[in-house]
Amino acid sequence: MSNQFFERTQTQQIESLTATALLVLEQYGLHDASVECINYEFNATFAVTTDSAQKFALRININSTKSLRNTMAEVEWVRFLSRSKEVHVASPIANLKDSFITSIEHDDSGLLLHCVLYSWLEGDVIGDEPTMEQLHQIGQVIAHLHISGEQFELSSESELPTFKDLLWGTKDYLFGPESLLPDEDRKTLQEAAEHIVSLTDELYENSRSHIIHADLHGWNIISYEGHIYIFDFDDCGFGLPAQDIAVALYYLDTPEQERALLEGYESVKTLPIYSKSAMDALRLQRRLMLLNYLYETKNQEHKLMLPRYLVQSIERASRFLTDVRG
Repeated sequence: MSNQFFERTQTQQIESLTATALLVLEQYGLHDASVECINYEFNATFAVTTDSAQKFALRININSTKSLRNTMAEVEWVRFLSRSKEVHVASPIANLKDSFITSIEHDDSGLLLHCVLYSWLEGDVIGDEPTMEQLHQIGQVIAHLHISGEQFELSSESELPTFKDLLWGTKDYLFGPESLLPDEDRKTLQEAAEHIVSLTDELYENSRSHIIHADLHGWNIISYEGHIYIFDFDDCGFGLPAQDIAVALYYLDTPEQERALLEGYESVKTLPIYSKSAMDALRLQRRLMLLNYLYETKNQEHKLMLPRYLVQSIERASRFLTDVRG
């Protein structure tokens, strides 16, 4: 891999990936399409407009550690969900070789990039300010996702991780040999992590795992004409419904928002059984996973967030430990 690519400015990286996007689109028979990068946080997403005004979304997995078999699993589940009346998703588009994944060598980074072209979703990204009505709808959609997850089975060509470990299979930059945590912070987070693992193990002993989205927040949800659309299934894997719910709750600000989402879920499906301590642990786990990402990421803008994010993470972990110690 060429580290020099990730040392370039974001604008320069996007320019390089835009050229790659045009090459990828040729494998779909789209030779005169215009492309615009609309998101470059973790992976790169491009809005694609053809000369006949058709629109698509192209995702290039530039930072993802997902394997080809992982991405195939994502596509299989999204195609499965697209047949549901209760869950609205974008549809994967096959290339000229009848494959839903296009892999291409990216010379500037030295990486083999896996790309997926999806149908375009109209509407507005919900973001950080969902209404109470939208949160109720989101809760309902999550419940329907879990019902579908119970019914879904992977093909022999695909595989996904199981989210039983602390960092969900990602490389450990918090407690492993490459950790840069100060000793005192590491001690605090390590104690919190031990409680998280213990409570997670207990949940897995008493619950059945199935495929979950694992990244449900307002920036992966669109509202259009009264309906809720879910996208970005890149993080999906085998986990517990409580883990999916914890991720969604992590991004909410008030008890009223949380109640709206949970009531929406309960209007469709009984909530999974979990204790307050377990849910607090799962929400803190999300925080630790994001902290781990900030130590690992090559995104320069995200790296700047690390010092403040670490301070806040220690504060939250300390409050959690105070509660669990009684």
